[in-house]
Amino acid sequence: MSNLPKIAWIGLGIMGSPMAENLLKAGYSVTGFTLEQDKLDRLAAAGGSAAGSIAEAVKGADVIITMVPASPQVEAISYGENGILENAKSGALIIDMSSITPQTSVDLAKNAAAKGIRVIDAPVSGGEAGAIEAVLSIMVGGEQADFDAALPILEALGKVIVLCGPHGSGQTVKAANQLIVAVNIQACAEAVVFLEKSGVNLQAALDVLGGGLAGSTVLTRKKDNFLNRDFKPGFRIDLHHKDMGIVTDAARNVGAALPVGAVVAQLVASLRAQGDGGLDHSALLRAVERLSGAQI
Repeated sequence: MSNLPKIAWIGLGIMGSPMAENLLKAGYSVTGFTLEQDKLDRLAAAGGSAAGSIAEAVKGADVIITMVPASPQVEAISYGENGILENAKSGALIIDMSSITPQTSVDLAKNAAAKGIRVIDAPVSGGEAGAIEAVLSIMVGGEQADFDAALPILEALGKVIVLCGPHGSGQTVKAANQLIVAVNIQACAEAVVFLEKSGVNLQAALDVLGGGLAGSTVLTRKKDNFLNRDFKPGFRIDLHHKDMGIVTDAARNVGAALPVGAVVAQLVASLRAQGDGGLDHSALLRAVERLSGAQI
């Protein structure tokens, strides 16, 4: 019998499935629940257990990891008679790895504490590739003792793992991350269109740019997307639209001006309005192409 904590995983999407599988590879027992049967089948094929409900998944679990799209989904799975808080054992630790508003994380921690359940918010950056390769950056909010308890699990999922402050701090840092990523992708997209319209060899140009000060993880990860116009979702425009809403609202609340961020948030929103919400966020290139006269 393993002495490792028993894990329940709620939400097996593009990110959640490979992350849960990495925990299985690390020797953890993982029982998962999600709404898609094929994702449950995938977990079972990897050696995990599929549950028929949230209540079944979390029963007896030492650690409950949640990875769902947004605040409404976190609230839906957490509260109510069929939710996590009503069915998890006292002393359990919830690691919420969703990207949600900081206030949602603060509220969840407060409500969970009333039932003897601990919570940390631990959103991630690195996209699908980072999830598969277990090299995610994980930004955490919560108590030091709970962070320490979660660290061995998080080390099976990511490479850079930092406690950023009290509950909600991980989400605040994630919001800043999404601001930087969106602006970076937009800049890369504009550069791609500029280079192509100038008749430059795009492959060569992106290679040399990647080796200089203009180089970034975004350019490295998304270069092939730009070159091949491959916008299979690793992180969907719909989700980045949600995240830009979080960062602009949070910045307004603390009195921080985001002039460039506000423009990029509108560009993300316009791309979504044109029907591209299900594409990878590197599809911001399509918006720049449209503005530059391309028929898409």
